[in-house]
Amino acid sequence: MSAVTVTLPDGSTKELAEGSSGADLAAAIGPGLAKAALAVTVDGELRDLARAVPDGATVSILTNKGEEALELMRHSTAHVMAQAVMDLFGKDTVRLGIGPTIKNGFYYDFDFSDGRRLREEDLRAIEDRMREIIESDEVFVREEVERDAAIATWKDRDDRYKVDLIESFPEGETTSFYHCELDGEDAFIDLCRGPHVPSTGRLDVHFKLLTIAGAYWRGDVNNPMMQRIYATCFRTKKELRTHLHNLEEAVKRDHRKLGKELKLFHFTDEVGPGLPLWLPRGTAVLEALEDFLRDEQRKRGYQPVVTPHIGRLELYQTSGHWKNYRESIFPLIGDEDEGGAYVLKPMNCPHHVEIYKSELRSYRQLPLRLSEFGTVYRYEQSGELGGLKRVRGFTVDDAHLFVTPEQLEAEFRDVVQLVQHVLTTLTLSQVQARVGLRDNESDKWVGDPEQWESAQKGIVAACEAMGLEHTVDEGEAAFYGPKLDFVITDELGREWQLGTAQVDYNLPERFDLHYAAKDGTRQRPIMIHRAPFGSLERLMGVLIEHVAGAFPVWLAPVQVAVAPISDAQLEEARELAAELESRGHRVLRCFENEPIGAKIKRARLEKVPYMAILGAREIEDSTVSVRSREAGELDPMSREAFFERLRLDVEQRR
Repeated sequence: MSAVTVTLPDGSTKELAEGSSGADLAAAIGPGLAKAALAVTVDGELRDLARAVPDGATVSILTNKGEEALELMRHSTAHVMAQAVMDLFGKDTVRLGIGPTIKNGFYYDFDFSDGRRLREEDLRAIEDRMREIIESDEVFVREEVERDAAIATWKDRDDRYKVDLIESFPEGETTSFYHCELDGEDAFIDLCRGPHVPSTGRLDVHFKLLTIAGAYWRGDVNNPMMQRIYATCFRTKKELRTHLHNLEEAVKRDHRKLGKELKLFHFTDEVGPGLPLWLPRGTAVLEALEDFLRDEQRKRGYQPVVTPHIGRLELYQTSGHWKNYRESIFPLIGDEDEGGAYVLKPMNCPHHVEIYKSELRSYRQLPLRLSEFGTVYRYEQSGELGGLKRVRGFTVDDAHLFVTPEQLEAEFRDVVQLVQHVLTTLTLSQVQARVGLRDNESDKWVGDPEQWESAQKGIVAACEAMGLEHTVDEGEAAFYGPKLDFVITDELGREWQLGTAQVDYNLPERFDLHYAAKDGTRQRPIMIHRAPFGSLERLMGVLIEHVAGAFPVWLAPVQVAVAPISDAQLEEARELAAELESRGHRVLRCFENEPIGAKIKRARLEKVPYMAILGAREIEDSTVSVRSREAGELDPMSREAFFERLRLDVEQRR
């Protein structure tokens, strides 16, 4: 019998009989590995354990350890869920859409020919059936099928969705079915690229079906609406419980809910979807954020500018935004044919470029750092809007640095350090940097490939020199240059992209920017785009949820609630409130004729950091009783001591 030889991860080789599978390889290495094996990686491709390993391949065995194994088990559990739905509601009735894994779990889309609408109570029955399928240890079997035969199979099953999928596959691509077999008989079949675990009994996971939602087939509103079941899945009960707790906490912390309760912002159809109205308290937080960053920028030599909310169409045609962002730009203002068309600005950068061009710059003036809290507009689809995190009008803490090639590395590093300082101050200290590069598959990139390569290498080198942990994602660059995004992990373990820094050789080229070099020649500057906050609206949404609405003192919309115990102390309470306000603090005056307990409750519900209470004893002793949101009731203190405590909390942003 012929033999095949494969190379293992440690560089050693193993000789097997021709046609041997990944399972055979695991058994040849050892019984423990054979028992733990779930799949194999062949020359970097994950495959089913039952597939034959080719001669000369590099092969590794995947066990139930690590994220890759968990993703594999989630994928297989999604198939188990699909089978459970068909078992419960009828194989002739249920049509299957897609069922991919997602972060922390998976989902599957279903269509019911009898018009059934799934209910929340159905989820428990589906879960029970899933556990029965896992207990029965059904075997996953892969079948490769010719394209025409695959289409015919699903047409015979009257399943338009699978036919649609197969017809969209490239010609010549392998089409595969996966069967779940019990005692040699088909229990379930689905179209799937795979791979899967060997059998359902190997799904050593804990799962929970979460919600039912509507989903258009292939995300197209012109297609039928399917019913999507979302599920979460983890390796241990503890991980599942933690995740479910975080989901419950996320509902409590939802910034849309807290924003309404704390009177921070408001949306109205009369103004328009995705266009937030900032109420006085929300505006106070925004102003505190802006003051903080303005102060940091002033220390670093930034110069503030202000630009209009619209610009001529030609400006964005030159910049490339009209070509690359046209679908996200609001309809034109004015008549394009008559040369009077204007655009609601989708970006601030072309305006800052024109400020640079307002005079001939010398190398002595560089780096030139222009900053603006500039509002921009994107015509997001209504289905993509989501509170403050996805809006149509938002303010960006934009800055554009115009630098010489010699200044680029130092300036970029300073930008990164500023972003890190800003995020740390906001208690968003778990930060992962993500380098977005161009790829070779898209034609959206503009500019000289050599300059792109230089910029990309420079960003990666800066990350490495600073010891900044980062990932590299091809295809995630801006159309004009590579970028460094900052992805934070919030209190509930969720990831959000906030700040960004980008290197751009292209806009200076497209707008023909120059500076007078030391030798008298005209040279081209390089631009750095940066925004530590990103969108202030998105940042606010993330922050509200991160701190559960309980902002630190320096950011809190109300920093102190002042309350007299009775009307006898009302005049002194007014004086204390006025003194606090004169020192720049934001005060809630709890002067209503109601019990002190009700006033304390209101301040607690509004998440006010401090409450200053005045009673007869406090008036007599010239003190103030202070309740801290975090520490509870503090020892009575003099007013000056309380003022100093507040001053330090605000100035040190603690």
